[in-house]
Amino acid sequence: MISLAIGGTVALLVVLGLLSSKRVQGQNHNFAVAGRTLTVPLVAVLLMSQVIDSNATVGAADLAGGFGFWAGAAMPLGIAVSFLLMGLFVAEKVRERELYSLPGYFRQTFGRTGEILAAVLTVSSFGILMAGNLVALGHMMDHFVGVPYWVAIVFVTMAILAYTMVGGMFASVYTGLFLMVVMAVGFVGLTLWMFLGPGYTAPEGLGISDLEQLTAPAAGAAINWATLFALGFGNLVAIDVFQRVSSAKTARSARTASLIAAAGTVVLCVPLAAVAVAGAGLLGDSTSESPILFQLLTGQVPTPIAMLVISALLAASLTTVSGILLATSSIVVGTILDTKNLRLSVLQASRWAMVPVAAIGILVALRVNHTGILLTLTFDLLCASLVVPFVLSLWTRLVSTRALVISAVLGLGVRLGFFVLTPTIYGVENTLLYIPNEVVTTSVDGWTTFLAAAVSLVVYVAVAAADTRADTRKATSTPAVDEPAPDRGVEVPART
Repeated sequence: MISLAIGGTVALLVVLGLLSSKRVQGQNHNFAVAGRTLTVPLVAVLLMSQVIDSNATVGAADLAGGFGFWAGAAMPLGIAVSFLLMGLFVAEKVRERELYSLPGYFRQTFGRTGEILAAVLTVSSFGILMAGNLVALGHMMDHFVGVPYWVAIVFVTMAILAYTMVGGMFASVYTGLFLMVVMAVGFVGLTLWMFLGPGYTAPEGLGISDLEQLTAPAAGAAINWATLFALGFGNLVAIDVFQRVSSAKTARSARTASLIAAAGTVVLCVPLAAVAVAGAGLLGDSTSESPILFQLLTGQVPTPIAMLVISALLAASLTTVSGILLATSSIVVGTILDTKNLRLSVLQASRWAMVPVAAIGILVALRVNHTGILLTLTFDLLCASLVVPFVLSLWTRLVSTRALVISAVLGLGVRLGFFVLTPTIYGVENTLLYIPNEVVTTSVDGWTTFLAAAVSLVVYVAVAAADTRADTRKATSTPAVDEPAPDRGVEVPART
């Protein structure tokens, strides 16, 4: 029955995506931002579907089952914080600019250099995020259907490409609506089953009341707070969030939708951490290497609930990957490619640019087969590079291209340096890129997230302030040129 739910969900989403192509009408404006016609409920659904994916559900559940409730809850709580900050301070300003992508903002604010830098960093980091969802989809198909992991990743990526290339943002709208209905019913049903059926019990040290997970570094406190921090601030410069906020009908709609998404993320996803902790105790010695949520859905959870949850998880990941492909292709075309020389329209180029982005996601997914961690790593890198320039340029007069470049290079350099030297990534073995050494140990895991962000902040403020003072001195030292007074005795004939 679960295999039937998976096959039916994939088929339905592909059909919905293909049907949405009628709304595009050959216009890139409709393809990229749905004509900026989306109402509050639709934008809220799109925002939640962007982050309530397999990284924030399957991955968070794995972290909760292995490291404790707060390790899993930190992920959806961090996402909720980002939506709260977006609604209170960012969404209206972003929508008022009527942009298509985040690099467009950096172009307006920092010039061509800022645009290129933002494009390279966001496309690269979101290739990692897309890979995290492909990992979960591969595990899902392998666990429930028996399709080999690598075959499943290639298959689902081709399906997502098919409907996203024709439907664009409207494809995300159609599939997102289906997702939220199924997810709300399935996740609530799963939570009620656990608490009213087997009941909530947690292994020692892993429960909701075991607050040493938030206070003691030995219990993972630094990693948990780093997760919340990276997602809370890094998601502010998420390219798909930026694009979906820009699709809102009005600036006020963008703000309201962000606040609704914050509340919805907490209500739907935080309880899953408790379900995972209780599930770890319920499975006991029978726990396997498969994601803990999948193990519960296989034999413990009633079949109707399991079918709904699996369908929701599948739809969430497909929708997120679709949104990332759409956002990254718009950036590549708008920033890098010259559509005139390619003899392609912007719409055609946006569609074909999705193919190499999808290929990068597949390669990373085949290299790192762990969910959740890739989500945090994506926004961790953005916190070390783009978050500070984006926020400060949006709300202060500290705008300097030189400060942007230097702070991004140094902040990212610090983070990547510790990344390749630290044997773990947020508590999980570093299998992506690790250089064995005896200097950097697992004790720095988590702390390096804050360190890299602090470097970015200090450097940006220092350089931008120095540039601002230099500009002020230059302006005041330049002698004023007297403008000739207008000759008011000459009558200027009126235009006819």
